[in-house]
Amino acid sequence: MSHSTVFDKSLAGAEKGLSGRGFSRRGFLKSGGIAAAGLAASTGFIPAALAQSNRVERVGLQLYTLRKELAADFDGTLARVAALGYKEMEFAGYYGRSATQVRDALDANGMTSPAAHIQWSAIRDDLNGEIERAVGIGQRYVVIPYLQENERTLDHYKRLVDTLNTAGEACRDAGLKMAYHNHNFEFDTVDGVVPYDMLLAQTDADLVDMELDLFWISYAGVDPLHYIEQHPGRFSMLHVKDLSADGKMVAVGEGAIDFASIFARAKTGGFTHYFVEHDNPVDAFESVTTSIAAVNSLRF
Repeated sequence: MSHSTVFDKSLAGAEKGLSGRGFSRRGFLKSGGIAAAGLAASTGFIPAALAQSNRVERVGLQLYTLRKELAADFDGTLARVAALGYKEMEFAGYYGRSATQVRDALDANGMTSPAAHIQWSAIRDDLNGEIERAVGIGQRYVVIPYLQENERTLDHYKRLVDTLNTAGEACRDAGLKMAYHNHNFEFDTVDGVVPYDMLLAQTDADLVDMELDLFWISYAGVDPLHYIEQHPGRFSMLHVKDLSADGKMVAVGEGAIDFASIFARAKTGGFTHYFVEHDNPVDAFESVTTSIAAVNSLRF
């Protein structure tokens, strides 16, 4: 995938654009829909207000986090992930494996793959092939994950809407559903339009779901609860990623995102899958180990 430079480029671009609008990330974390509940999750201390019966039953992982490890040892990496307790894999590339080989590896570890990130260009060039692969693996969602910098014009967003709706029809016929995953740039106004609002308004809700990346929407200075409440049922998948007070991406539980409050909106949001991710971890296995422990400790 072309994720390799996403984190650094998006972070730098967001810093520049948001500072020009007088954005204060620290102020947002304190006053918006983000609160310092992550620490509670990582320590196991759950305030009485959060001591509810609901929890994430099947914690997922976006495997982009472990791209280096998968490239070196695909089967061994999946086995280690399974041993940590992860149940659902969201792929970002298959490392030369066929759909049958991928499904066999999942079955061997008692895991499933509900979704995969597939680049927009691949959807345009070989939609049928991507659908066939997804069906073979047993997936439910095909997710467009990212737009290149030269694709972030209003005209490109209009084309993206067309792709999502058209591909959504083909996916529906195969028992799948299209989806789109956000970064921060979709919340920057382009020619008077907030692209994320346009995507929500102009894609068919019956054909297209949204995968809400909690780090990137929060980094953009936007309260995720606002979108969850304003667009009920659109967010079938979450990327569970934490944001520190100084704007860094950190393991879940090491930052300030109030995941319990967000997860508590499951019925409104439509959440069915929760994928842990870190775009650029120093130690990937340490990151995913810390993150699953934090998610498992959450009650909402």
